[in-house]
Amino acid sequence: MQAARGWFVTGTDTGVGKTLVSLGLMRKLQQQGYLVAGMKPVASGCAQTSDGLRNDDALRLQRQSSLELDYARINPWAFAPPIAPHLAAAQAGVRIDTDLIEVAFSDIAARVDYTLVEGIGGWLVPLNEQELLADLAARLQLPVILVVGIRLGCLNHALLTVDSIQRRAVHLAGWVANHLHPADAAAEAAVAALGARIPAPLLGAVPWLPAFDVNVLANSLRLPDPGVADRFT
Repeated sequence: MQAARGWFVTGTDTGVGKTLVSLGLMRKLQQQGYLVAGMKPVASGCAQTSDGLRNDDALRLQRQSSLELDYARINPWAFAPPIAPHLAAAQAGVRIDTDLIEVAFSDIAARVDYTLVEGIGGWLVPLNEQELLADLAARLQLPVILVVGIRLGCLNHALLTVDSIQRRAVHLAGWVANHLHPADAAAEAAVAALGARIPAPLLGAVPWLPAFDVNVLANSLRLPDPGVADRFT
């Protein structure tokens, strides 16, 4: 696989803000003059359109990308049922082939400076009978950025995810605290508790946003240090 730069964006769960953080990081890179692309290799809960199955998160990544990219490259595996991807694939009578994902990633990465790859669900979501999402991150050899949705239960979910990441052949480049509700003292205490326990830098605390604003997202984040920005080898 051709050398690439970028990050694999995972989360403590579904609905914690992986797409928002990916879009914010893409915008931040673009502000610095880089060509950037976003990719969501596997998506469930897709809508049937005249162009085929389409996922809202993947479409947002496609629109934010610096180049006009074919949807099938950004989202090689799309499924209609809003269920775990390996189950959705089984219902569709197919098996998620990570070889196809690697080909799509290599094609995109060869055309831009940085590629943001967004996962699906949490870190250990099954993709097929043998591979988890974590295995895909290792296969693409990208440093990982963990998005933590700040809410009740996030401490346990975040620390379990960090422990699993550390046990695999990937590098945790940093983590992001995404406020799912207006911040209060308890939320700030949770962020501080995680900061004291996660052995990776906090890349930003995304405020609760009643309306989407990619520039606010970008300004809430910082990129990982240059030493871990490149592909992890």
